[in-house]
Amino acid sequence: MSILQNLPFEWRVGLRYTRAGKRSGRNSFISFISLISMAGIGLGVAALIVVLSVMNGFQKEVTDRMLSVLAHVEIFDTRGAMPDWQAEAAAARKNPAVIGTAPFAETQGMLVRDDVLRPAVVRGVLPDVEPQVSDVIKQTKRGSFNALQPGAYNIVLGIELARALRVNLGEKVTLALAQGQPTPAGVLPRVRSFTVVGIFEAGHNEFDSSLAFVHLTDAEKLLRIDAPAGLRLRLQDMHRAPQVAEELKASMPGQLFVRDWSKLNANWFAAVQTEKRMMFIILTLIIAVAAFNLVSTLVMTVTDKQADIAILRTLGASPRSVMKIFVIQGALVGILGTALGVAGGVLVALNIDVIVPFIEHLLGVQFLSKDIYYISTVPSDMRWPDVFKIGGVAVVLAFVATLYPSWWAARVKPAEALRYE
Repeated sequence: MSILQNLPFEWRVGLRYTRAGKRSGRNSFISFISLISMAGIGLGVAALIVVLSVMNGFQKEVTDRMLSVLAHVEIFDTRGAMPDWQAEAAAARKNPAVIGTAPFAETQGMLVRDDVLRPAVVRGVLPDVEPQVSDVIKQTKRGSFNALQPGAYNIVLGIELARALRVNLGEKVTLALAQGQPTPAGVLPRVRSFTVVGIFEAGHNEFDSSLAFVHLTDAEKLLRIDAPAGLRLRLQDMHRAPQVAEELKASMPGQLFVRDWSKLNANWFAAVQTEKRMMFIILTLIIAVAAFNLVSTLVMTVTDKQADIAILRTLGASPRSVMKIFVIQGALVGILGTALGVAGGVLVALNIDVIVPFIEHLLGVQFLSKDIYYISTVPSDMRWPDVFKIGGVAVVLAFVATLYPSWWAARVKPAEALRYE
């Protein structure tokens, strides 16, 4: 109580106007509107925190699944092959950010099984060093990735690709390459039969339905090259991939082309960032609507308190002090609403893995079907910079909403306000 008594009178009056009056039903109604405005701001802030956390979670989940198959950085020799790839790998490892290297060769072709044809990216790898740059061996659901042996012409397929081709372990598929070979009947595509020895599931439809692995030696024979096409690298921090790619391009010898994982999926990441920005703008408008409810609340308060304002003015309060009273009232509603929204939004975002299954069990529905989305739970990745940004925007909007009513209150003329009192 002593703390309140030590506050300037503008603060004490503003805090008193925020609370409901005991005698006047009109005061109670105005404070009820303030409570609704506070709840609206809180719900808007909480919704924005939860939505951005879920979007961040989806982005992180998809990125992790993509990078379980993709390398963080790829290095190609512009001559088409990298004969001394061990030396190039050693040069790349001199960069402290690089923690794994592996050679590879890649081509596009058509996999054929009976009357079914499916386009596929066929990647030649060394099974013993592939774990340094990807998690595909851990993702092998059936068979063995290590069954890829040089000259055996074995193949490991994505689970959706195997399902589309209707093949199982031990069965044959035919790979047709676009590079033709001349025959007496004309130029025909080169074909090669492979035995399916493994099936992997990365959890990303693009790779599960279009990616296949063969031994690097077999890939080199298919491409008619005598060395790997390039190197795949894994970094300690995938977010530094663009910077590390530039460093490697400058430090490594030879005519090399270097690209990082973000450039391979630039359109997807640009679309996600655009969607996040649009969602932020749309949900910020919801917060703005709730914040500007304060305008009507404060206008009603000013109308109801004109006699009080006039008495304060006759006692020597300046227009600036009167304006400050109503700014404090509105800002307090905005800050409390924002605080409640931040607390609720953070609580939901951190426990969404518990809340969503409970709602699904309660309603008997499943929001995410694994057959469609390849994940069965709603991911969440709450980031404190987003929380601070949302809270700051809500407080600023609430403060802006107080300016006009406060300015109007400062213009009340004591003589006219007291005429009918």
